[in-house]
Amino acid sequence: MILTARTTRGREKTAIKELNTKIKSKNLDINAVFHPEDLKGYIFIEGSEKAIEELSSEVRHLRGIINDEVDVEQIEKYLSEEEEEIKLEVGDKVEVVGGPFKGEEAKINRIDDTNREVTIELLDAAVPIPTTVDVDTVRRKAQQ
Repeated sequence: MILTARTTRGREKTAIKELNTKIKSKNLDINAVFHPEDLKGYIFIEGSEKAIEELSSEVRHLRGIINDEVDVEQIEKYLSEEEEEIKLEVGDKVEVVGGPFKGEEAKINRIDDTNREVTIELLDAAVPIPTTVDVDTVRRKAQQ
């Protein structure tokens, strides 16, 4: 059974991380949890109805379960897409294109492929403080 869960908009990844922690610690009958990038505020959970209901009350950014079962055909377009590879490397100079540091130049210190995040240091900061941002909020600067 696949059900849709409402989440706090923009906190889908946080909700999934928390869900995965709960699933592992309680050994619940959940097969998959995923969030299509272009569908804000919703995630899909595949598993037993009882396990999904148990999870829904324990995850902070989960706002409720929509009790209409989702057919695989309805979400197939999200399942067949492959995430594009991260083409960044440690040491690359990048421009931040989203979030609170938009427009800033930075250098990549670490890449987390699993969570699609990069740790950057802003180049113009008086004190360089490592900051972790979503990989989609940075782009490689053109070579000069």
